[in-house]
Amino acid sequence: MTVRQSIVFNGDLGSGKSTVSVEIAKRLGMRRVSVGDLYRKMAQERQMTALQLNLHAELDQAVDGYVDQLQRDIAASGESLVMDSRLAWHFFTDALKVHMITEPGEAARRVLLRPSGPAESYTSLEEAKAKLKERSESERNRFLVRYGVDKARLRNYDLICDTTRASADEVIESIIDAYEGRLAPEVLRGAPPLLLLDPGRVYPTEEIGGLRGLWDSTSVPEVPADETGLEPLDIGYTGEYFFVVNGHRRLSAALRNGVRLVPGRLVAEVEEPVVGGVSAMDYFVAQTRPSLIHDWEAAHDIQLPLPEHALLAGDAVLAGESG
Repeated sequence: MTVRQSIVFNGDLGSGKSTVSVEIAKRLGMRRVSVGDLYRKMAQERQMTALQLNLHAELDQAVDGYVDQLQRDIAASGESLVMDSRLAWHFFTDALKVHMITEPGEAARRVLLRPSGPAESYTSLEEAKAKLKERSESERNRFLVRYGVDKARLRNYDLICDTTRASADEVIESIIDAYEGRLAPEVLRGAPPLLLLDPGRVYPTEEIGGLRGLWDSTSVPEVPADETGLEPLDIGYTGEYFFVVNGHRRLSAALRNGVRLVPGRLVAEVEEPVVGGVSAMDYFVAQTRPSLIHDWEAAHDIQLPLPEHALLAGDAVLAGESG
């Protein structure tokens, strides 16, 4: 795989983009440009919060126009660099496009812990979680209207990296391995994105009883200490939840062995078909039932939030029992 010219980062607020991009720029000897820093400076100059500037930008195109032209100029310069920007993936062609994600509660916790300025401050975990979601949705809507692109669509990127439990060093090494062609080059070359997911956040779609021998601890295979040696799982995505289509045994082994990042190939996203023309969303609803989730949790000593359809199904069962 040919090494690409630049690395551009997009991702959830609180996902660690700044920490990771700064260190990668140091290790690779590349200049780093942060559009987030630029927006925060613009917000402070206008005596606004970051969210207020986002909402203002929905009405005043000059805000985005200035930043976008700056990114176009940088992309056209031919310089190899690390770019931390929510829209650089749209402007850069010859780059490894990295999208970083994390569990919303963990993202809010991180944001609360870091020093805050007048452009970005929160008084509680719940406020931080709500404001981060509102800010992200404001950006997404703005990009849809202005550019006709969806920053939440995973196929816009080459690499999706879940930072919920993985250490900064694990994430950094994985991104550098992908950039230099050592990590799953067949996925990155043939059908990106490559997913690096926290196995504790991936939902099963098969009953435990159908996975013969899986729960016998003596049969759980050892897995490599890093994701470069793991065969990618086949993963579906609803737009909110990741689920395994093929690779339950590998996912279980990763959980049993304490692995914090597992590789996956995206086989279907949102309305894309998984099997038999069934969309990722419909497949997830049909296959991932409350009992299946509870059995998977019990077998691996993890907690998976019940999706809305599973909560509704549980409520229906309780209503039937009470009736």
